[in-house]
Amino acid sequence: MREAVAAFVHDGDTVSLEGFTHLIPTAAGHEIIRQGRRDLTVVRMTADIVVDQMLAAGCVSRLVSSFVGNSSAGSLGELRRRIERADPEPLAFEEYSHYGMVCRYLAGAQRLPFYPLRSYGGSDLPSVNPALRKVLSPYPGPDGEAEEIYVVPPVNPDVTVIHAQRADRRGNTQIWGLTGVQAEAVFAASRAIVVVEELVDDDVVRADPNRTAVPAHAVDAVVVAPRGAHPSFAQGYYDRDNAFYRAWPEISGDPARLREWLAEWVYGTADHAEYAAKLGEEFWAGLAVGEALSGPVDYGRRL
Repeated sequence: MREAVAAFVHDGDTVSLEGFTHLIPTAAGHEIIRQGRRDLTVVRMTADIVVDQMLAAGCVSRLVSSFVGNSSAGSLGELRRRIERADPEPLAFEEYSHYGMVCRYLAGAQRLPFYPLRSYGGSDLPSVNPALRKVLSPYPGPDGEAEEIYVVPPVNPDVTVIHAQRADRRGNTQIWGLTGVQAEAVFAASRAIVVVEELVDDDVVRADPNRTAVPAHAVDAVVVAPRGAHPSFAQGYYDRDNAFYRAWPEISGDPARLREWLAEWVYGTADHAEYAAKLGEEFWAGLAVGEALSGPVDYGRRL
């Protein structure tokens, strides 16, 4: 992780951190904090705890998102201070809907100039985001008349970081459960880091090719960081740490306590392996999950 972040994440970059509900790239966010990156534009559909932590560490000057919050467990204290009171400094915030962000990634991945969508009709988001614009459709609308339709601009991050369950050494990356927009975010970016729970042999990937969400040619670095999505979960590997989510509003609500947390758990650990070890095996046993195996399929082979 240290080598990947040093090589591919630079001051001033636009950095996409994607993972929806599970597979949140927390370990990568912590390493960005350790390396003291500054003036980042962070693009993340669901800006949550890891974004709050990066804000408190001084890494982020601009946020592009469609949701901000502590995943049904409360507020993000640092983010609220930055937006509501410019404390300790203002945060530039560019807001979209979830589908608007999906469309931005789709446009970025396909190198399109914009992406059309109907869902901003009747919304007040265009009043707070001048990047939401209308164009005249070259085709008639449902009523046969000329139609103006909202469009969003592409997003092309300098680097995208995703977390996934497994990959091979070349970077063929497999995801199951909620897949989010990880693939689109990787294809939209100039560089991509994939963080995985485990590295597997080529034969494992070849035996289940439909789970390969991101192919090797789109990946610049593969990092093995078991339990690297904590406090979120990795489907099939460990459960969500709900107690941490519930504790975070109180931690982040107090700037001094938040910085103490960063000092102990991020700056005070050399890497994610040390962070995970510090939590202890008894803790991880409490997040263990049982088997829920997918049924086998027969791809067939040439006789």
